[in-house]
Amino acid sequence: MPGTSIKDALSKWEAKTGQKATEATCIQLNMLVPPIDKMDSSLNNLGACEWLSLSTNCIEKISNLNALKNLKILSLGRNNIKNLTGLEAVADTLEQLWISYNQVEKLKGITVLKKLKILYMSNNNVKEWGEFGKLNELPALEELSFVGNPLQEKHEAEGDWRQQVEGKLPRLKKLDGVTIVKQDEEED
Repeated sequence: MPGTSIKDALSKWEAKTGQKATEATCIQLNMLVPPIDKMDSSLNNLGACEWLSLSTNCIEKISNLNALKNLKILSLGRNNIKNLTGLEAVADTLEQLWISYNQVEKLKGITVLKKLKILYMSNNNVKEWGEFGKLNELPALEELSFVGNPLQEKHEAEGDWRQQVEGKLPRLKKLDGVTIVKQDEEED
């Protein structure tokens, strides 16, 4: 059975909410039956959208974000996404990326998000510090959820996860839901 297209999903959303998708700032197309399987060109009509949620579908690839010039929050949790390419179009506006419960192993493509403050990417497949290190190229990153990735699970078992991350991402303020308390180097 073919998936639901973005066009059809938007039509149903408009009928349900009474809003025009072209004017809406928050659009949630979650858990559709049949699920959305592709981010198609119908997304080009969502220029006013600041928060787009396509969670719990069957999307495999991030695409067609070129017209979303106001997008601040992109929620793609619980899909089948394997990589983070396709985010360049929202590099200047995106502040939050919710991509937990996917199959992301490599973080190529994330470094373009210079305004990204919050990254929820728990329960993916990141295994190597080399990939994790790309997060240090995100100057605004303050909050990270990384629980359930093989890298986190290995270092959590070794007891040095938080220490390792704090050393690699010194600007981080919150890790896996817990605030990072910095020790002032000069105490009175």
